Amino acid sequence: MDFEWVAIALGDVVWISLAFALGLSARLVGLPPLVGFLATGFLLNTQGVTSGDMLQKLADLGITLLLFTVGLKLNLRTLARPQVWAVTGLHMALVVGVFGLLIGALALFGNPFETDWAVRDALLIAFALSFSSTVFVVKVLEEKGQMRSLHGRIAVGILVMQDLAAATFLLISVGTVPSPWALLLLMLVPLRPLLHAVLVRVGHGELLVLYGLLLALGGAELFELVGLKGDVGALVIGVLMSTHAKADEMAKTMLGFKDLFLLGFFLSIGLSGQPTLQTLALGALITPLIFLKSSLFFALLTGFKLRARTALMTSLNLTNYSEFGLIVAAIGVTNGWIANEWLIVIAIALSLSLAVSAVLNGNPDRLYLRYRTFWKRFQSSERLHDDKVFDTRGATIAVFGMGRVGIGTYDEMHNLFGKTVIGVDFDPVNVRNQRSLGRNVWLGDPSDADFWDRITELHTIELVLITLPKLSTALSVLGQLEAAQFAGRVAATAHYPEDVDALRQAGAETVFNIYTGAGSGFAAHVASQGDHPRSTT
Repeated sequence: MDFEWVAIALGDVVWISLAFALGLSARLVGLPPLVGFLATGFLLNTQGVTSGDMLQKLADLGITLLLFTVGLKLNLRTLARPQVWAVTGLHMALVVGVFGLLIGALALFGNPFETDWAVRDALLIAFALSFSSTVFVVKVLEEKGQMRSLHGRIAVGILVMQDLAAATFLLISVGTVPSPWALLLLMLVPLRPLLHAVLVRVGHGELLVLYGLLLALGGAELFELVGLKGDVGALVIGVLMSTHAKADEMAKTMLGFKDLFLLGFFLSIGLSGQPTLQTLALGALITPLIFLKSSLFFALLTGFKLRARTALMTSLNLTNYSEFGLIVAAIGVTNGWIANEWLIVIAIALSLSLAVSAVLNGNPDRLYLRYRTFWKRFQSSERLHDDKVFDTRGATIAVFGMGRVGIGTYDEMHNLFGKTVIGVDFDPVNVRNQRSLGRNVWLGDPSDADFWDRITELHTIELVLITLPKLSTALSVLGQLEAAQFAGRVAATAHYPEDVDALRQAGAETVFNIYTGAGSGFAAHVASQGDHPRSTT
């Protein structure tokens, strides 16, 4: 493989600087950097810059790594829930049908672009608009520490199902018959233990990154050798690795590389054509359709027995268009199925939808609380087992967040006060593990207003200990405590010195900096053990 194109790409300081400046500007106003990257491509296009082979190779590599990381996050148990696979299938069918009719109606008022218009065109564009942004949703959930919450897991599961639909489209779009040798790819399944064994041996540093690149690019190359789409190969290899305990760590190490190379894809979209008044107007016109997407998600999720709050949080996360929609549209343009202008329209709609989604996801709990009576009208009387608000059963002390700090806090409080202590976490796997070890831990979302309403009704909890890893999540919990007029004591842990004041201002009476406290705690522990050197003072 010739790597000269990488050197050329990274040597062009001008477009890298421009992409960085506009990407940073987008982040400062609460938007994903990809919006700035799209704007960079449009701006460069106005200066006569065109996309070349180098940029296309960057874009292809970015898509390959994107699908590989999607595969790494694939949780088959989550996908098996009807709230994921059934909702995704029904939603996609409804969106393609409704959006297809709306877009097809444009032909009645004159074809927006001078091409032969067909039903296929409208359905393909509607299919591209049916996806939600994996990059945006995962980033929002990670920043809020809600990846393991029920609504976070369902949102990611729906995104993965959508990504699988996109991967299937990529496979079909090749239009070639696979080689008979493709059957040998089934041998990858029995090879999984070997791939996992190597993953254990590579450690946690640069070899882990290199192994991830090898798996992604190697999987893509294997599939292309037998006449299949290489991107699908990267996804399949990612799925094979997803069951390993280090899959999440590998996904995080690959994140920077994926984002870097996806820059090429977003730039190539912007360079594919200049926005015109017509494309800008059409992009703005189809942006509000994201609210129709969101409404359909909410109706389907509540219909599948999710609480109104869980359904709303999931729907708000998915209220946007997707980078995968751009990939689908790009394939349609390449194969001559739709006009190139539609790619620009979808890019504009994507950028605008992310701006709207950023606002909606800024404080979704406030939106739920303000209209809670309305949302609950759609709530099913029958609830899922893991979406019920549990009874604290007379406990007086609650530890929220059962990570390493939370476990240590729970154990110490349990030694002091006995069975009156409970732990709460929203990761079902962690809850099962802790309960198997004899700890009284329950599944619950501490940022859930319904949860705190139940707590205040029981009037038993007197002390809340917040040991959550994300400041934003801890602040959200403190906000819910204030809204519920919680009368007990509240203590929280801080990871950084600047977090201490923020937590105290939000209502925490006691704040403990775990890093400065760890040093003094370690010294005190050592000092309590045996003899020590005499002081020289």
